[in-house]
Amino acid sequence: MYHYNPETALEELTEDAALPHPVHIRDMIVRAELSPGRATDLNRKFQTYLHSFGEAQAAAKLILEELVKP
Repeated sequence: MYHYNPETALEELTEDAALPHPVHIRDMIVRAELSPGRATDLNRKFQTYLHSFGEAQAAAKLILEELVKP
């Protein structure tokens, strides 16, 4: 499981096409020892990821809601 391990998360993303949950990405960023500039850059990228993840969840929900209709 990829929780808190960026290498494993990247491997699983490549193999299974599963996106890591944003909470785990955030925790990976917090746990990493980053320079202030790199932390700021990654946080900006994380905000984009968080927005995209939410949009993907919303789209998946619409599809699944259609699929469960009789």
